[in-house]
Amino acid sequence: MLVAATLAIIAAMSLLLARTLMGPTLYDRVLAVNSFGTKTVLMLGLLGFVTGRPDFLDIALLYALINFVGTIAVLKFFRYRSFTVPLSRRGGKNG
Repeated sequence: MLVAATLAIIAAMSLLLARTLMGPTLYDRVLAVNSFGTKTVLMLGLLGFVTGRPDFLDIALLYALINFVGTIAVLKFFRYRSFTVPLSRRGGKNG
């Protein structure tokens, strides 16, 4: 059963890699990279379960957090073309 789960995750990762390379829009590519990171978290969790090492679950959780923050940062960068918040969005007296 674990072999079947591993093969299914690897097949999904290969399809996501193809979507990353051939995605028609930027958002398709970002979604594919985010999904690839999620599948990596699943692989780390599966590897930790198979080897009996719960340390891999901590690594998988950390990688999931990094994947989430990275996706948000990339999307914010492509929306505003910088990592700073525009003046009209800060809620000051001018905006």
